[in-house]
Amino acid sequence: MNEPLDDAALLAAELLAQRWLPRRHPRVRRALVDAELWQSVQDRLGRIGLRLIDNIHADYVSVALLRDAETAVFGEAGLSANNNLDLPRDAVSLLVVLWSMIVLPKRERQAARAASAEGESQEELFRNDRPMPSAAEVSPEVSYRALLADFGAQLGRKTRLDTNLKRLEAHGFIVRRGDVIAEGPLLDLLLDYDTLALRILDGTLGDVLARTRQEKN
Repeated sequence: MNEPLDDAALLAAELLAQRWLPRRHPRVRRALVDAELWQSVQDRLGRIGLRLIDNIHADYVSVALLRDAETAVFGEAGLSANNNLDLPRDAVSLLVVLWSMIVLPKRERQAARAASAEGESQEELFRNDRPMPSAAEVSPEVSYRALLADFGAQLGRKTRLDTNLKRLEAHGFIVRRGDVIAEGPLLDLLLDYDTLALRILDGTLGDVLARTRQEKN
């Protein structure tokens, strides 16, 4: 007779089945304040080459491959590719543009509000109680029409743009509500902020985004 699964096993199983879970999920909330449970989940996932990923700037947690498992799974060619989700290059370009338009300003707003809240109260006991506003509170939304007007020519025009938006939504990077494109569960989890932000802000895309904001103001 099988023994009942403990919370670590159940949380690991749910993550594998659902791909991501909200931070407000009961077991996720407990793991965020229970270091022993968190480590137990990491240990369970680590046995199959995965790791639990969390980011206080995101509203979800998810799983990703351990670095040691990447070569065995994707091979050297896969690791050298621009992505391992089989996204075409224009879809990757679209992903970077949307990440820049959503995550960069969201992080700025979160940092500003967190600094304000921290000035009012210096007590910080738990990771999930930090004075950090949720992504849902401050994450900007992107107008599809504006995206098409500003970047359509560079991203393959309407037909190609629509196809790639569907790809990104299927992978959990974005969600769409009519004409509105919003942050998906994985947009601020699977892309490396520290590396990508510097490259964008110091590169050509940073100039393009700055000009776009100025034209809208």
